[in-house]
Amino acid sequence: MSSTGTQLLRLATAGSVDDGKSTLVGRLLYDTKSVLADQIDAVTRASVDKGLATPDLSLLVDGLRAEREQGITIDVAYRYFATPHRSFVLADTPGHVQYTRNTVSGASTAQLVILLVDARKGVITQTRRHAAVLALLGVPRLVLAVNKIDLVEDPATVFAEISAEFNSLTSSLGWSSEDVIEIPVSALHGDNVAVKSDKTPYYDGPTLIEHLESVPVDAEPHRVGLRFPVQYVIRPRTAEFPDYRGYAGQVAAGTVGVGDEVVILPSGTRTTVERIDTADGELRTAHAGRSVTLVLADDVDVSRGDTIASPQDAPEPIGDFEATVCWLAEKPLRPGARLLLKHGTRTTQAIVGTLIELFDEQQLTAQESPESLELNEIGRISVRVAEPIVADDYAVNRHTGSFLLIDPAGGNTLAAGLVGNALAAVELGSAVPA
Repeated sequence: MSSTGTQLLRLATAGSVDDGKSTLVGRLLYDTKSVLADQIDAVTRASVDKGLATPDLSLLVDGLRAEREQGITIDVAYRYFATPHRSFVLADTPGHVQYTRNTVSGASTAQLVILLVDARKGVITQTRRHAAVLALLGVPRLVLAVNKIDLVEDPATVFAEISAEFNSLTSSLGWSSEDVIEIPVSALHGDNVAVKSDKTPYYDGPTLIEHLESVPVDAEPHRVGLRFPVQYVIRPRTAEFPDYRGYAGQVAAGTVGVGDEVVILPSGTRTTVERIDTADGELRTAHAGRSVTLVLADDVDVSRGDTIASPQDAPEPIGDFEATVCWLAEKPLRPGARLLLKHGTRTTQAIVGTLIELFDEQQLTAQESPESLELNEIGRISVRVAEPIVADDYAVNRHTGSFLLIDPAGGNTLAAGLVGNALAAVELGSAVPA
């Protein structure tokens, strides 16, 4: 599908510390004229104060002064920019390994991720970790920005070697060659970001912005019918609306239309859609991503946490299931842990059963029956929930197949979870015993 001026591309950045990610994001904003003149003036003054000959564009995005002084970025910041051909929402994620959870958050809805490497270092441990996480999250497309290419003696050879190693890695992680591209760039000088560089004659592909403008933007595959988690039951009980009952939420998958038959899960009650209300008036249909209020033809029992679905392919509510999780807490996960599980708009108690396998993203192998999952480790586990959840396999639908594990005491997020075996797409080596 070719790009149009109205298309939106959701993308994220990832990379190791000091790979130049903040400078690249600043360069994207600067070259697309997406920053105000006074911001540029402030950055220019700050750069002069630091003794720099050119503006330090990383100052546009590095956030708090304290973070800049430490040389790290720790939050996920959303940046907005546009070209004449496309609009962009960019999730700028931190590079430190202890903030892998932020990368998971930022990339979970991305249609494309720009993964940076320093040309002098090549594919490193954190590169492989990020690539593995992005593969498990089902990110459709990947750009490897080989940054600081101007700082190596033989850039053509270095770029070819890094590209070959990265292609081998992404192939093993399940990407096709059509969905991955490598681009040599210098974020500091702008080479191959917005303008084709004459310093890289060995590279005949698009600039980064040209690729972002032209890469196909596929809508979320409609592999499943309607999935509408109910977030809020609206009952005004006013003189104007004495009997109004609507169910507010966001269409997580599929399409809903007036007159459609639907099923309420987990109860299994069937009814039809009478109206689709929004703040701007009524709709005849609503697609995935649209926030609406559904009014049903019958007075049925529907509560927050229920799911309104299409009866043709309605998922069976599940109480016991396997899942792939990225553990995000300092305290290890062990069998028998009692946690809270948040799926869509439903939160329920959960018990972790078996730790089935631990994924080694560096060697692409799996260790069977590990004793625990440590911080940033990825594994497959079994889970039992107190109240059934209405979930699809993550490989079928990203939105309805994802969940969070939460600390019941402090409310902190402990893990990002994917229903099913997300490791199935990875070419694993021989599993090794614990």
